[in-house]
Amino acid sequence: MSLKKIIKTDLAPQAIGPYSQATISGNHLYVSGQLGMDLGTNELPPDFKSQVKNALYNVKAIVEAAESRLDRVLKVTVYLTDMSNFPEFNDLYSEFFLAQPPARELVAVKELPKGGLVEISCIGFIHDVM
Repeated sequence: MSLKKIIKTDLAPQAIGPYSQATISGNHLYVSGQLGMDLGTNELPPDFKSQVKNALYNVKAIVEAAESRLDRVLKVTVYLTDMSNFPEFNDLYSEFFLAQPPARELVAVKELPKGGLVEISCIGFIHDVM
């Protein structure tokens, strides 16, 4: 019996390195960091708002491919290359995590792969256990 299951979906950009879009171990879901890649072009749009929305949609697609939902996300990690975008990020983020938002940390970084402006990863669960 395998200790982990690999999650892969064509509804989010494919991994750009030697990693999986997500893995499941037991009841826990671990989604790899998602850039704001546009699924249609496989490119990053130039503006921050589009990158954030794409990254959130990409996370959502992967969570759903694991047969879970955003309300089962327990923790989100966000990387921004410019903290002046923090207020706009919060506005966009709140559209995806409406009630009982997950725990979160947001970290400023010097740069991200492919020149991205934001990267988002999360940890959640796949079955209701409460």
